[in-house]
Amino acid sequence: MKRPFFALLLLAAACAAAPATARAARPPGAPAPADTIVVRLPNQATLTLLVRDAAQLRELPKYHLDSLTTRLAGYIAQAEAAAKTAKTEQVTMEFYPDKDTPGQRLPEQIRITTHRQTPNAKRVDVALNKAFRIKVDTDADGNRSVKINPTPGRNRAEREAHRDSVGAKTYERNSQGVTNFVFDLGLNALANQHPGVGQSAVDLRPGGSRYVNLGFDYSHRLGGKNSPVFLVVGPEFAFNNYMLNGNDKWVNQNSVTGVVREADPTRQYEKTKLATAAVNLPLMLRLNLHDAHYHPTFSLAAGGFVGYRLGSWTKLKYTTDGTTYKDKDHNSYNLEDFQYGLQAVVGYGEFSLFAKYNLNPLFKAGQGPDTQVVSFGIRLFAN
Repeated sequence: MKRPFFALLLLAAACAAAPATARAARPPGAPAPADTIVVRLPNQATLTLLVRDAAQLRELPKYHLDSLTTRLAGYIAQAEAAAKTAKTEQVTMEFYPDKDTPGQRLPEQIRITTHRQTPNAKRVDVALNKAFRIKVDTDADGNRSVKINPTPGRNRAEREAHRDSVGAKTYERNSQGVTNFVFDLGLNALANQHPGVGQSAVDLRPGGSRYVNLGFDYSHRLGGKNSPVFLVVGPEFAFNNYMLNGNDKWVNQNSVTGVVREADPTRQYEKTKLATAAVNLPLMLRLNLHDAHYHPTFSLAAGGFVGYRLGSWTKLKYTTDGTTYKDKDHNSYNLEDFQYGLQAVVGYGEFSLFAKYNLNPLFKAGQGPDTQVVSFGIRLFAN
């Protein structure tokens, strides 16, 4: 940019300073007014500056706008060329003039967002560092308007561009790995039951046989910073409840765990369940997809887990003669200590569903019902 441009800036600064002295005093706490200065150049270009006061305007020369505009023209041309072949609605590119030409106090970073050209107009957003911004608009007639330090968040496109920038930074920050707090809430069911002679299948109460899982999953990206594939590992703490229907209860007789009907007809159980607590270590591969704005879309994880039973107990709740009793008994109940199986998680956005299948039997062979456990429900993450 030539020297007459700075003469115009100085003239504009003088014009901005005069009304600043005559402006009425503002009440305490009132926001500072913004002055709009429009500079029309001989080539019909229009430069609009939104400044707080003349002092802010006098700071503009330190940005070396004369040499910067030449660089911006080249940067914008690169961004516009990239936008023509892009599949998304907008393309964001970053340049570092201060590193390319040290010693000239140029901006450390220039971020240019080019929007796909429409039949009516196109727009180019340029951000220098964080506090200094330039907005370039081109209308249908080819007239270009340049605004320096436009008011942030004035339109939807600017807000979306800001969200995209934040999303891109978050995506890049998580390129090596991220740890999520995991909360699963679901139900348990018994699968592949093989009752022995004279025995019947265990009848669980679906709504009462709950599954709760708490833990931390560490995700490590595989295959580079843009790869959608992650390796996921635990640990997690799982709590399984197996609540019976009717007036049955879990018992441990003669070193064998089974289900029997309550002999006392006057005693009606409100709850009768077997509960376990275990620590698990999952190992899964997860595919994470996102849209052009870096918002999460579809995700799929599959793999296995191993675990160890930390404790188990039964709980009976009943009422007799108007008094409510809760009997709790801690025992191994011939449950398998070690467990292993398969699991999968599928999600869209922030909503996910999980399913787990224990390959090992719930009880030791010959010492309890021959069956396996299936757990399923919703998964919630909190970063």
